Amino acid sequence: MPSWQVIVLGLIEGLTEFIPVSSTGHLLLVGHFLGFKSPGRTFEVLIQLGAILAILSVYSAKLIRLLFDVPHDDRTRRFILAVLLAFLPAAVIGAGAHKFIKSVLFESPWLICTTLIVGGIILLAVDKMRLEPRYFDVMDYPLPLAFIIGLFQCAAMIPGVSRSGASIVGALLMGADKRSATEFSFFLAMPTMVGAFTYDLYKNWGSLAADDVRAITLGFVVAFAAGVVVVRYLLDFVSRHGFAPFAWWRIAIGGMGLGALAVLG
Repeated sequence: MPSWQVIVLGLIEGLTEFIPVSSTGHLLLVGHFLGFKSPGRTFEVLIQLGAILAILSVYSAKLIRLLFDVPHDDRTRRFILAVLLAFLPAAVIGAGAHKFIKSVLFESPWLICTTLIVGGIILLAVDKMRLEPRYFDVMDYPLPLAFIIGLFQCAAMIPGVSRSGASIVGALLMGADKRSATEFSFFLAMPTMVGAFTYDLYKNWGSLAADDVRAITLGFVVAFAAGVVVVRYLLDFVSRHGFAPFAWWRIAIGGMGLGALAVLG
């Protein structure tokens, strides 16, 4: 795989992982039109390590403070439990449906384009709703709310849906404000992406060649750099502009993808 393709895909992963546009959907579509397909679709999953480290680096101070507070602070313990509870549905469904997701859903660019468009329409509708938020701080999310957000996140098993988009929409509909909904999706990304990375590496380690490892490493570095930029500025952007820009982007990319598939196949 040429280095320029790896860099392009790494940039796409880092720039789209934490915004509600579906990083996996973008990677699979671009890879389709570039004629790129990694063994077992491992590249598309494993370069998420860069995005994982990006969010860990940006939130390192807060994560360290949470670790120090765990032994003596009930609020901190409840928050960590909430994140783990939200992660549980994806862990169960992801492990059980792993083969179907990778061999069927990942191989359907028509499905990806359709879910990008449908997801964009849903995001626009939710963004325009006059919802009355009741939760403004992720530390105060009740456990039932966290679990419901985790159920919403499971929709992202379908490429093009967007992990962050599904969890954010779920949080908004359940009474969270836009900023805290986005921040909770950051925290939920940590166990979810680490779990996906670890499970996929375990399943496909034997099929990786030296060139695959080189490409994954380069893609990870690029994804990390791009992801740091997104995580640092996304919360303020969402607070000012909402989710409509991402919704229109999804609709545009999905529409162009369908047009390109109709012409090029």
